[in-house]
Amino acid sequence: MTKKYIVIGNPIDHSLSPAIHNHWFKKNKIDAFYDKELVDKENLNTIIDKIRNKHLDGANITVPFKNLIVPLVDRLTSEADVTKSVNTIYLDGKEVVGHNTDIAGFELAIRYCKYDVTDKKVLILGAGGVVSSVIYALNKMKPKNITLSNRTKEKAERLKKIFPEIKIINWGETTEFDMIINATSIGLNEHDSLNLNFQEFGKNKFFYDVIYKPKETVFLKEAKKLGNQVENGKMMFIYQAHQAFAVWNKIFPLIDNEVIDLIDL
Repeated sequence: MTKKYIVIGNPIDHSLSPAIHNHWFKKNKIDAFYDKELVDKENLNTIIDKIRNKHLDGANITVPFKNLIVPLVDRLTSEADVTKSVNTIYLDGKEVVGHNTDIAGFELAIRYCKYDVTDKKVLILGAGGVVSSVIYALNKMKPKNITLSNRTKEKAERLKKIFPEIKIINWGETTEFDMIINATSIGLNEHDSLNLNFQEFGKNKFFYDVIYKPKETVFLKEAKKLGNQVENGKMMFIYQAHQAFAVWNKIFPLIDNEVIDLIDL
């Protein structure tokens, strides 16, 4: 019987998860299909029920549900428990398990582009569902410090409860950082503006955007204009999918140019 997997989110049209997972199913001769589904907050429980009743074999969770799904699963893996963020769910016995592959996805992506985070000053813009995973992964890479800035300060304060070591600054405030990460959804539309003075960050910095589509957000365009190193979220996306695929199928699929080209649309 064909296994079925989905990614849920709102919005969901932009997701390239089906392309990558269906490619890997085909390559590994696995009888499975992966789809995307637009859901509302009220319907999250039905996804959990479908996994519990084996109508679905697994699901990925994207914006804005990574935190909201946490109380609905039966058990969290240690990574998901610390970050209170879930992007992968599956059935283990009779329990629906919430797991987090964004941590490994981010860490592997940074290693892939050969950037050394050790002793670097890092600024994260945003405090949404993926940010706790980014902080968790960064801490493993031993930065000098991590600073967070979010338009709603209350959300940033919530993250400080999980990671007391982070500093919080007001939105729009800039100072000298080595690595600046955009983890907001600002940039999905080409007319979006972060209202930041990029020149105040100094030169030769590393600007990273967790967004992978569009390929070059306004954030990255502005940074590139000033001669900084820039990277989008493409490899993070591929690596988190790679880890989820391994959880579900007990196979680490091949990441090659064919896979990377699927995302370079």
